[in-house]
Amino acid sequence: MAKIVKPNEPLVEHIYTADPSAHVFEGKLYIYPSHDIDHDGPTNDNGDQYAMEDYHILSIDNFNSPCVDHGEALHVRDVPWASKQMWAPDVAFKNNQYYLYFPARDKDGIFRIGVATSSNPAGPFKAEENYIPGSFSIDPAVFVNDDNRAYMYFGGLWGGQLEKWQTGTFFPDEEGPDPSQPALGPMAAELTEDMLSFKDKPQEILIVDENGKPILAGDEERRYFEGPWVHKYSGEYYLSYSTGTTHSIVYGISENPQGPYVFRGKILTPVIGWTTHHSIVQFENKWYLFYHDCSLSDGVDHKRCVKYTELKYNEDGTIQTIDPYPN
Repeated sequence: MAKIVKPNEPLVEHIYTADPSAHVFEGKLYIYPSHDIDHDGPTNDNGDQYAMEDYHILSIDNFNSPCVDHGEALHVRDVPWASKQMWAPDVAFKNNQYYLYFPARDKDGIFRIGVATSSNPAGPFKAEENYIPGSFSIDPAVFVNDDNRAYMYFGGLWGGQLEKWQTGTFFPDEEGPDPSQPALGPMAAELTEDMLSFKDKPQEILIVDENGKPILAGDEERRYFEGPWVHKYSGEYYLSYSTGTTHSIVYGISENPQGPYVFRGKILTPVIGWTTHHSIVQFENKWYLFYHDCSLSDGVDHKRCVKYTELKYNEDGTIQTIDPYPN
């Protein structure tokens, strides 16, 4: 009999999974993770250890049921423009269709963001011929607002190449801002009605402190690194993301989906492994955090597993900090 999924335990153990984007579609939870593979390649700041090639879609009817692996939904060999490294994806529903957004390196080794479509939330998905024009970097997350306007948030430092696009053109040797300068924020763009391209040129999201001053690049406890996610709670927008080097999930709040966002605190303390990546979703009147760690592989950084836990708000709308390893 299939195992029931419990909080803070791997959703599945037959494959390695990471970077979960969770959504409620057709009355149940669908989780869109990346799929870690075992290999003998190098480990470095460029992210070569993360050699993912395809996506497997997971679903849970409810938290009293097992997690189902729906099999391969899309492989890099079926993406005409892509060469390797199918990293963290997301899926959105609009126009009676499901759209899978994913980063991959193009034939020149530059990360771009592609889109694939399906009539079924579990896939399989068929990729568009080319990547989204004007797209770059990694970690696409798409938020469809109450007014049905859809926004993509994306970007990641180092292996994700975000700092190499500061001029609007890719410069392979470009480094990030000086520690005393404002940090780079995630990029955001409203999507066209057909969900296949950007309405306008992507713009940087500003993250500020309680006094309205930009978070600085040297503030590694609070500055943006990768893994953006936007959700709406009690009429306000929450941008959450990974701090990278300090290994936390943190967040800011705004009255506008495109910011600026005021930094408010920490959601998840560090997990086993270097990376941390998450999503936040409401299901059956509760809120949940989906995240990953390397516990299934005893700490091997490129062999991760997706987990979940309940997320709780305080009365003032702030989020209670979560310990991924409660006693």
